[in-house]
Amino acid sequence: MSNTMDKPGMTNDEPTVILPDEGDLFDFGGLGVHWKIDGPDTGQRFAVVHHPLAPHALAAPLHYHHNEDEYSYVLEGTLGGLLGQKVVTAGPGTWVFKPRGQWHTFWNAGDTPCHIIEIISPAGFENYFRELAAALAGPPDLEQLAGIAAKYSLEMDLGSVPDLCARFGLTFPEL
Repeated sequence: MSNTMDKPGMTNDEPTVILPDEGDLFDFGGLGVHWKIDGPDTGQRFAVVHHPLAPHALAAPLHYHHNEDEYSYVLEGTLGGLLGQKVVTAGPGTWVFKPRGQWHTFWNAGDTPCHIIEIISPAGFENYFRELAAALAGPPDLEQLAGIAAKYSLEMDLGSVPDLCARFGLTFPEL
């Protein structure tokens, strides 16, 4: 019987330790993604990413997941979120649950960096960020970006960005 948590060079009876600087990292211009635990490591049950957020950075337009729940744990700073129609603010030690089937977004609501750990369940959506990063390595192609979102059953309201930025005093990179 194999253990899906095995890492290269590890045996079934050895613990898996992920050091702070391990994992790929990409900065989307205010939102970072630092991959920590991928779906194949958990039998696709969940994935974990670390999101560093710059002060007053909007992480994403309003969006809607058809397949994944997201659980955000605030390590440092102040996380703001719009979950359905409810605005929430969360400080260190707080969990924010963003269930599938609910329009939502999140941002750094403070003047200092915000760091969250995001658990994605089930796994797979962590790869959306990888594909998005690869697509943004060149000039943005909105059709390609829409195709990536569709592949992951993600609806995105790009038109929400100006209102969110004005309403909450946020910034978001130009596409």
